[in-house]
Amino acid sequence: MTEERLSDPDPLREEVELDTSLRPKSLETFVGQKSVCDQLSIFLQAARLRSEPLDHVLLAGPPGLGKTSLALILAAEMGVEITITSGPVLERKGDLAAILTALAPGDVLFVDEIHRLNRSVEEVLYPAMEDFQLDMVLGQGPQARTLRLDLPRFTLVGATTRSGLLTTPLRDRFGVVQRLDYYGPSDLAQIVMRSAGLLDVQITEDGALALASRSRGTPRIANRLLRRVRDVAQVKGMGTVDRASAEQALVILEVDAAGLDDLDRKILTHLAVTFSGRPTGLGTLADAVGESPDTIEDVYEPFLLQQGLLARTPRGRIATPRAYVHLGLEIPRGAEAQSSLFGSGDATGA
Repeated sequence: MTEERLSDPDPLREEVELDTSLRPKSLETFVGQKSVCDQLSIFLQAARLRSEPLDHVLLAGPPGLGKTSLALILAAEMGVEITITSGPVLERKGDLAAILTALAPGDVLFVDEIHRLNRSVEEVLYPAMEDFQLDMVLGQGPQARTLRLDLPRFTLVGATTRSGLLTTPLRDRFGVVQRLDYYGPSDLAQIVMRSAGLLDVQITEDGALALASRSRGTPRIANRLLRRVRDVAQVKGMGTVDRASAEQALVILEVDAAGLDDLDRKILTHLAVTFSGRPTGLGTLADAVGESPDTIEDVYEPFLLQQGLLARTPRGRIATPRAYVHLGLEIPRGAEAQSSLFGSGDATGA
């Protein structure tokens, strides 16, 4: 019995392995972000010609656009190993020191959410990135002394969803800075078709485009919707997923024609109805929808801002006239003037 239990498949592991299998393996198979890929290809070729590690790379942009995939590709293209960690995980200087000293020459260290690094840990990175040296303090009090260790030349790839929170000293130490933008429907449709082939899902081009148009410009969401539509199609006996069956499945999944899910609509509904169109602070909005402020600000707001459904004002968030139309609500008097006055700028509101 024990052996059988140990050999049972782990659903969580299978899901993670599935996500990994859908990742592109090279820049040639990476769909979209053409300017970013073209520049990275040049930097990679130049580094290989000089037999040097790639310069430190900062990848910025909303979640799910391929920052981790690009980090894996950079390591693969350079033929080196990659160590993956994240800013919140590195709580102490010793955590980072242990990782840095274990790197081999040319290796890639990928730090996700690098803007969340502890400041004391971040300071360890400065000499490591610039001089490939690690400063360590031995002992305490008057007997303490500083020891500087040489590190192998490595490449730090940092990923951030909020580049504005990066300190200037850290940001300036990256030789390559690239920003990833939301994908267009045609690029997302290519990604859906490729992933469908890997998942053995029969889907038409129209079906792929229907999924792409509701994927919020994000490959991760496109792949997630594809897996869930696959489940619906299998249970409902749909066979090949065409536009009609894809849209039918998306209705079941509560993803509307604009790509908004239930929480998106809750955010807009609370702004428009619960708070009567008044500017609302992020904390208040988060409490109303039952989600953390960071999740709303990092995951949901960027797309709503880009679509012109939400605006930030100095006093808080407001729903735009376009949001009222999308929700089927009457546009209140003065909403258009208020929205046009502040637009969808970066004023955060408390």
